[in-house]
Amino acid sequence: MKPLWVFGYGSLIWDPGFAWSARAVARLDGYHRSFCMRSIHHRGTPDEPGLVLALDAARDAHCTGIAFQIAPQIAEETLEYLRARELISAAYLETRQPVALEGGQMVNAVTYVIDRDHAQYCGGLALEEQAQIIARATGGRGSNCAYLYQTAAHLRTLGLTDPELDWLSDRVRRLKAG
Repeated sequence: MKPLWVFGYGSLIWDPGFAWSARAVARLDGYHRSFCMRSIHHRGTPDEPGLVLALDAARDAHCTGIAFQIAPQIAEETLEYLRARELISAAYLETRQPVALEGGQMVNAVTYVIDRDHAQYCGGLALEEQAQIIARATGGRGSNCAYLYQTAAHLRTLGLTDPELDWLSDRVRRLKAG
């Protein structure tokens, strides 16, 4: 049996919630990390949606994140957990994508990408509008700003740069400070 690979680009990086046997920095081509999904469960509510990261398809784009290797014995229970967490509102699509691990090895990884036809899709929001939403939203898993701060901090710790997330973190901190 082959191991399962899962690609994380947002909260899965710092809070995977499943057991993994190995992990590696990985690159996914054809998508970019973006606050393009309105969150009505985890980081917002139906009345006051927040924003969460999603992988949005774009020509010549790429996203660097973490690929987690899951032992074959727990692959099914890991997928059940991920589906309950990630597919809560069907705004993500569960796909298998080729990702390049640091060092060049290619693996097919379970990857959750945004469904552009879903009502929660909101690609193209200006960074300032994103910051205003993130600064005030809170959902079942906590504040939207905590989600942003955790993701940006963990990307920096891994040596992965994301200028938009860094800008948003700085701007949201200023908004929260008053």
